[in-house]
Amino acid sequence: MTASITPRAGAAHARILGVGGYRPTRIVPNSELVDRIDSSDEWIQTRSGIKTRRWASAEETVAEMSIAAAGKALAHAGLDASQVGCVIVSTVTHLKQTPAIATEIAHRLGAGGGRAAAFDVSAACAGFCYGVSLASDMVRGGSAEYVLVIGVERLSDLTNLADRGTAFIFGDGAGAVVIGPSSTPGIGPVVWGSDGSQSEAITQTVDWNDLRDRPEQDFPTLKMEGQKVFRWAVWEMAKVCEQALDAAGIKAEDLDAFIPHQANMRITDAMIKALKLPAEVPVARDIAENGNTSAASIPLAMERMLESGEAVSGGTALIMGFGAGLVYAGQVITLP
Repeated sequence: MTASITPRAGAAHARILGVGGYRPTRIVPNSELVDRIDSSDEWIQTRSGIKTRRWASAEETVAEMSIAAAGKALAHAGLDASQVGCVIVSTVTHLKQTPAIATEIAHRLGAGGGRAAAFDVSAACAGFCYGVSLASDMVRGGSAEYVLVIGVERLSDLTNLADRGTAFIFGDGAGAVVIGPSSTPGIGPVVWGSDGSQSEAITQTVDWNDLRDRPEQDFPTLKMEGQKVFRWAVWEMAKVCEQALDAAGIKAEDLDAFIPHQANMRITDAMIKALKLPAEVPVARDIAENGNTSAASIPLAMERMLESGEAVSGGTALIMGFGAGLVYAGQVITLP
């Protein structure tokens, strides 16, 4: 006898219900970095748009920052952690191979009464958008009613302060959103992909095997072929933005905000130009004060735009992430 399978009912649509962020207390201005890389504040700002960044203290761990951001997102959504069915954490700086940091975070939050599904995503600066897409599918497919998506990084742990190409770029922090059911569309189709032929453009200097087999080896840090990444982002990511807009059935002029990954101010400006984005559409520029926080950059920028009134609740925004892999993802969302 063939048994029939009854699928769990999902929601008609999904949307972001709440957002929260955590920024470390220590502010690091360019002046603290320039001597070691024979540079200047003017040079750093001209190349990247970065004035300051935040670096985490020993107590501001990946888990602690995530829990703080998640608490704010849950409060914004008006939900309790016990209602969360899954926790997705995007990070490349949880420096333990296993278990996933998501499991600790879910446990400490009491997500799903201590029984929520939990896993990590390693998709670098596109990881938050990957998580949003996965969470939307879960809510609509019925595998979870509410999903917590966290982007968190302690990139200061992997930064070579003597590397002129990367020492000034990275910052630390965490951003989180709660995704749940909606009667109207709130998360558009994701446009995502990867180009593994350029995997060496942003990478770890040595792998863990090297560290194990050669104890004298310096601790791994991040290295980047800046010009290669810049050219790729400028030429290819504008196309992804256009595809995400097309998939959602809207045009650039319909946007109420543009929230790209905070990689480099010049990349953001180039995408604005390529998209022909109207001047009245506000654009996230969180990188100036927070640096490049990889998976955390989009939710942190989203929170700041909403808190400042630069973007409004219920507005339509395009989010877009890209980074090591090289990977990318973007979608149109309704702001919480």
